[in-house]
Amino acid sequence: MDPIHQFKVEPIISLHPFGIDASFTNSSLFMLIIILAASALMIVGTSSRSLIPGRLQSAAEMSYEFVANTVRMTSGQDGMRFFPFVFTLFLFVFFANIIGVIPYSFSVTSQIIVTFALAALVIGMVIVYGVIRHGTHFLGLFVPSGVAPALLPFIALIEVISFASRPISLSVRLFANMLAGHITLKVLGGFVAALLGAGAYAIVAPLPLIGIVVLTGFELFVAALQAYVFAILTCVYLNDAIHPGH
Repeated sequence: MDPIHQFKVEPIISLHPFGIDASFTNSSLFMLIIILAASALMIVGTSSRSLIPGRLQSAAEMSYEFVANTVRMTSGQDGMRFFPFVFTLFLFVFFANIIGVIPYSFSVTSQIIVTFALAALVIGMVIVYGVIRHGTHFLGLFVPSGVAPALLPFIALIEVISFASRPISLSVRLFANMLAGHITLKVLGGFVAALLGAGAYAIVAPLPLIGIVVLTGFELFVAALQAYVFAILTCVYLNDAIHPGH
């Protein structure tokens, strides 16, 4: 009944090369399942290339067009060079969120280390690409135009702090939403089990059960929404690397 136990990372195959804990864990297993599921969707879905697409082909094509339109809308045509990166992130987060809702599975995106690693990868790419393409002009991202010289140091400091907080906000947003949803589902499930064993009170057990059904549907919606939010924020941040001027 412990709502936190579902997030515990447990080793499946213990590996300690050179004293480093590199064990294959339940988190590693589900990340592998996520990669295989996303790869299967795109490989199987695009293998037939039928004029009248089936369900898998439609899902693959719709996801491709959805992310492509998102990239164009936020970063322009120049942002399409990052489409494979954004599309991969979207599919990984989407499948991680959806698979995590399945009972007895493991929610990878409820681990802050996973979401922070993804966010750090995004910000790292923004910095590297911005510096390589624009050089010192990339620093113009932190110097808005039209600001009075007396206020410029303060505004620049605020911009730097805002930029540095991006990986934190990007990772915590995804982590907190998935963590809260899974804890709520677990607590409601505990209510159902407790009421069923409470004798006369078992008659009210369907109430939290109905709540679980409704919340599961809402959690699926949040899972898809958070994958979209992560993708579109990635596009917004990459747009800063493409067009660093304010």
